Amino acid sequence: MKNILLSLIFLGCCSVFSQESRISELQIEGLKRTKESFIRRLIKVKPQSIYDSLRIVTDIERLKRLPGIANAEAIITNNTNQDYNITYKIEENFTIIPGFSIATDNNDEFAYRVSLFEFNLLGRNQILGGFYQRDVFDSYGGYWEAPYLFTNKLGFGINYKNLVSQEPIFFEDNTVNYKFDSKAFEINLLYEFNFHNRAEIGLNIAKESYDFIDGDLPIGIPSRLDADKLIYRGEYEYNTIDLEYQYVSGFRSLLDVRFVTGGEGLLNDFFIGRNDFEYFRRIGKNGNWANRLRFGYASNDSTPFAPFAVDNQLNIRGTGNTIDRGTASLVLNTEYRHTWYEKGWFVIQSNVFVDTGTWRNPGGDLEELVDGSTLRFYPGAGIRFIHKRIFNAVFRLDYGYGVGNDATNGITFGIGQFF
Repeated sequence: MKNILLSLIFLGCCSVFSQESRISELQIEGLKRTKESFIRRLIKVKPQSIYDSLRIVTDIERLKRLPGIANAEAIITNNTNQDYNITYKIEENFTIIPGFSIATDNNDEFAYRVSLFEFNLLGRNQILGGFYQRDVFDSYGGYWEAPYLFTNKLGFGINYKNLVSQEPIFFEDNTVNYKFDSKAFEINLLYEFNFHNRAEIGLNIAKESYDFIDGDLPIGIPSRLDADKLIYRGEYEYNTIDLEYQYVSGFRSLLDVRFVTGGEGLLNDFFIGRNDFEYFRRIGKNGNWANRLRFGYASNDSTPFAPFAVDNQLNIRGTGNTIDRGTASLVLNTEYRHTWYEKGWFVIQSNVFVDTGTWRNPGGDLEELVDGSTLRFYPGAGIRFIHKRIFNAVFRLDYGYGVGNDATNGITFGIGQFF
């Protein structure tokens, strides 16, 4: 009898100590515009679920990636019954963001772009906005994107853009200017497999035209080209990025592929794909090392209307506006960012960078990416003015200086980090 009693006591103790701790209460504090129901739908930790520290960490990282949230932290308290009370303390961003950027257009005059976006529409981190651009000609566009419209994994996006610009088209001995006019309507489905992996599929209906403006038009090149295009696109992202205000750490890979149909002649059907590999690392208390390796590949048609451009605002700072084109590209951007001043919401950050890349000429060989014949090398430096509690409020100014024959130099201004 004594042995049976001891056995029962032992089994009872084992049962008590083997019970997994649970989350008895989950509170969310600090919300003003963001809906609490949206946050609870998105996060993985639920009241009465088994306590999992990794799941809490993942929730906090997920919340910090939302446009509407500047920062988040978890406060964990242990109850007397060994369960946990958890509070997610959230600091929101201001998300109604006007935008303004200026550059030099291809007429050596000022081009500018103004925009207004809401990044936390309805308190559910939906994006709604539009832009107007003057770049020799007038352009405009509008966007709506709801990443979690249907479920906490499935969303929807739609946009319309009417882009009109003066485009230099490069021939062997000269450059010809065309007026490029594109009217495009696009719909996308967005799906998040898990915290690190998401994908998009979309359909783009576009009407494009090129009209000759000036230059020495080569024989056999038409003065006008038209195409009604149907573009199938897909995007896949792997993301382990962790954000802490202006500091970024982690790795991201973003693949974008498109099949363009409906073209003919010099605007023939083609495939285009691009993958960005990004790596960020904190250096000490105030430093951040940022890297982007971009590889682009397209159908290698021998056409002057190649899809990849060498451009100040896209890949190599200091080169100028659309100075060359190619059907494949390999570009490396690396920079060191250092915070010199930080008080409250305001940050001053400097950076030194190297932008370098190579291109394959239309109809050329992939060897051109590695043989140095198309290499461009641009070191430079810049400054950032950052508002920590306004989404993407990074005002940047960079100066790139080209090294090598026929190199240029110049200033690049924009909103948001270059990458």
